[in-house]
Amino acid sequence: MNQLAPVLDSQSASNSHSDPSHPYIFNESNLLHYEMASMQTMSLIHQAIRRAKKVHSGVNHQQLSQLVANIDLSQPLHSVDKALDEIKALYLDHAVYFHHPKYVAHLNCPVAYPAVIAEQLLSAINSSLDTWDQSAGGTLIEQKLIDWSVQRIGFDSHADGIFTSGGSQSNLMALLLARDDAAKRLHGHVIRDHGLPAQAKRYRIFCSEVSHFSIQKSAALLGLGYNAVVPVSVDKHFKMDLDALDAAMCQARAQGDIPIAVIATAGTTDFGSIDPLASIAERCQKQQVWMHVDAAYGCGLLATDDYTHLLSGIEHADSVTLDYHKSFLQPVSSSAFIVADKQQFQHLTHHADYLNPFSDCPQAAPNLVDKSLQTTRRFDALKLWLTLRIMGSEQVGRVFSSVMALARSSFVTLKQDQEFELVHEPELSTLVFRFIDPQLDDEQLNTLNYQIKDELFKQGECAIARTKFRGINYLKFTLLNPNTAIEDIKTIAAEIKACAYTLKARLFEKETNYE
Repeated sequence: MNQLAPVLDSQSASNSHSDPSHPYIFNESNLLHYEMASMQTMSLIHQAIRRAKKVHSGVNHQQLSQLVANIDLSQPLHSVDKALDEIKALYLDHAVYFHHPKYVAHLNCPVAYPAVIAEQLLSAINSSLDTWDQSAGGTLIEQKLIDWSVQRIGFDSHADGIFTSGGSQSNLMALLLARDDAAKRLHGHVIRDHGLPAQAKRYRIFCSEVSHFSIQKSAALLGLGYNAVVPVSVDKHFKMDLDALDAAMCQARAQGDIPIAVIATAGTTDFGSIDPLASIAERCQKQQVWMHVDAAYGCGLLATDDYTHLLSGIEHADSVTLDYHKSFLQPVSSSAFIVADKQQFQHLTHHADYLNPFSDCPQAAPNLVDKSLQTTRRFDALKLWLTLRIMGSEQVGRVFSSVMALARSSFVTLKQDQEFELVHEPELSTLVFRFIDPQLDDEQLNTLNYQIKDELFKQGECAIARTKFRGINYLKFTLLNPNTAIEDIKTIAAEIKACAYTLKARLFEKETNYE
């Protein structure tokens, strides 16, 4: 029995007065209203999930824009019922449902319901994870999850990390620390205090040509520019080519440029390919260059029993990006940035007297803002915590293993169909391919494959993705839903072909007849 309950009950009774002019403030005086509204909302969610027989309604953005434009936000509804009805019409009726077995588009996973429960808790209490005096136990829970992730990666006790808004923020933090570490180590210059040194225009960052776009974006935000990022060609498996990396770094040094980081990807967005981490680590250690592993997608391997070896070498990285909202069944956002040497966080720490004053006392309460780009920050860690405590990491790992197996089965299925051309054998759970027709030339095939994705989305029965590699348009399956079966893949493949035939007649029939 909770011994605090009588105390809390008496406190609630003594504080039960409320100002009727503020009836919507969430406190002890309106818990009944909150509970009733929550039950209405839950009922609405139940209905929406049960009615979601299609991935998407097929509504276009012009139609939906008009519905939203008609709303006058200066005129409140003063009714939960009416507001929920409005949200149903504007959002739920036209949402894209990631739990649907025929959603195979982007890196959006179905979510585990323990994480949804956590969303209710963290929103109701509304802790801010920047300082101890705004979060208390929330700080310790997040730190425990960081320590758990550190252990899974294979780092030692010198490592640390922080939850972030997503892979893009984590990659930005990695390049920030790599840049500032290089400036201090090579030039004795502290960028935090003095800005960019003159040598910064020579800094170079190396990543594969199929790495995430956030690398270029981060370089620009850090004042280094897009040109600081050197794309390295990939091999036939879409992994970073080591000879090409060696040549690129050698050429950079010959030109007077300064290599400061290599970004290795553990699960590229399109191909799911994992760069040769151990070999890249050897090169980075030898040349004293920061190694970052973008494992936003591939971090799901950390929970598996049979596939962790695919991340061999990640333990030698200087920093790692993890996206639990891609591979751990978590709602957005739930991500982390991990650094092998916690002292590197000094490059972004700033002490404010009103928030996190400097203290030499080792017993001082921890303030996570000391290692975060954000100040106010949601307690997103609670979602992963409840998932691990209720569901367990082993079951998360089994889910990721199952979608990897589905990707391999899908590869075999499509490979047997002469109307599909596959460009890789999946390593994780993505599959890139295109519809082909010997009657069409390359330009026509590019047009056709580009439009198939949009046409299927309009129909709403399934959602696939598209991408482009070396000038060729491809279609893509991203498989993260354990409820997607090979029969769903076969159905989607048939829908792709039917769509292709229709589009072909519409786009090229007149041209063919004319010829």
